[in-house]
Amino acid sequence: MVKAVVGANWGDEGKGKITDMLAKEADIVIRFQGGANAGHTIVNDYGKFALHTLPSGVFYRHVTNIIGNGVALNIPLVVGEMNHLVERGVPAPHLMISDRAQVVMPYHILLDACEEERLAGKSYGSTKSGIAPFYSDKFAKIGFQVSELFDDAILEEKVKKVCTLKNVLLEHLYHKEPLKPEELMDTLHEYRDMVAPYVGNVSEFLYEAIRAGKNILLEGQLGTMKDPDHGIYPMVTSSPTLAAYGAIGAGLPPYEIKKIVAVSKAYSSAVGAGAFVSEIFGEEADELRRRGGDGGEFGATTGRPRRMGWYDCVASHYGCRLQGATDVALTVLDVLGYLDEIPVCTGYEIDGKVTTEFPVTCKLEKAKPVYEILPGWKTEIRGIRRYEELPENCRKYIEFIEKHLGYPVTMISNGPGREDIIYRESTLV
Repeated sequence: MVKAVVGANWGDEGKGKITDMLAKEADIVIRFQGGANAGHTIVNDYGKFALHTLPSGVFYRHVTNIIGNGVALNIPLVVGEMNHLVERGVPAPHLMISDRAQVVMPYHILLDACEEERLAGKSYGSTKSGIAPFYSDKFAKIGFQVSELFDDAILEEKVKKVCTLKNVLLEHLYHKEPLKPEELMDTLHEYRDMVAPYVGNVSEFLYEAIRAGKNILLEGQLGTMKDPDHGIYPMVTSSPTLAAYGAIGAGLPPYEIKKIVAVSKAYSSAVGAGAFVSEIFGEEADELRRRGGDGGEFGATTGRPRRMGWYDCVASHYGCRLQGATDVALTVLDVLGYLDEIPVCTGYEIDGKVTTEFPVTCKLEKAKPVYEILPGWKTEIRGIRRYEELPENCRKYIEFIEKHLGYPVTMISNGPGREDIIYRESTLV
């Protein structure tokens, strides 16, 4: 069976924990898109970890972890992550990297930083991980596939072509030193040697795994609002963040994806620029940020403080709909236990009219949140394992959100650890 774990919102929903938890029953866990520009935070018996490219199944010895062809593969970072896990006592993970994945090059990271500097106050809030230049090159057909690292004739021809193109930008737009073909070849040879032990034919491997009845878990990065087609364009990432892309980014048939878990926080958070209707500011935001997550709401990759907001039913319904959610996992519910009252955004006011449908970006910029205020439960809920044992107001909060989502909330995370999870039978009809 193939399941997907994806974000319903802006990313940072707690997908790492849900994937880590579900990986216990999986044989294979696959990252199918994105790169090292965002991370998944996981807390388990080995400690607290922020994974940037490695799949969240790396803490289980029985799992084969796969980096799919849809991923922006930063080879030194992946190898560094592997080494870091082993140094902290985690058994060396079983890792497979698609021979069709493409490689993030040092000049992608350089060009990303140069463009952000050039745009200054009008930048897109890039993490400067090279993601946009990488995907631009991939679709311009001048990227380097992993398989090509083992063919010097192909590499030499491409390196000359790439240097000619990139040096025009570097020298005349950004006023930087030009790339040197011989140095680029040396880098590619280093990457080849680093990645060689892990390279394989992933789509064939998955074909055989499906035939053998293996449990496969697809792991997405970021969330619906950062999808380049359906998100808050142009303040989006550069690869599709929807579960549907899991079939392409991993290399398996779309009809094999039987279950899609859309992860959504019990409040809202976002990193980077872009419209964020339910955003809060000042001390109210600072308090939620301090209490949020495990150690506060800061980006797992960048360390940037996340923008904070109340739960947004409009965005979350849209996010679950685009993901095709069969299940919703509601995370960090325990964080809200300090509040007397909890606002929930149930509509957007745009040009004097209230809508519950998530609009295109130019209209989204005008939207004002319409709130309903729910009573808080004012108590600690960590340690509770049965839904019926949650405080009444806590259960009402979950059921209120579920009603507005229109998708079943079947998992509730009430703490950072693997065991901090409540399963529930939805009554949604």
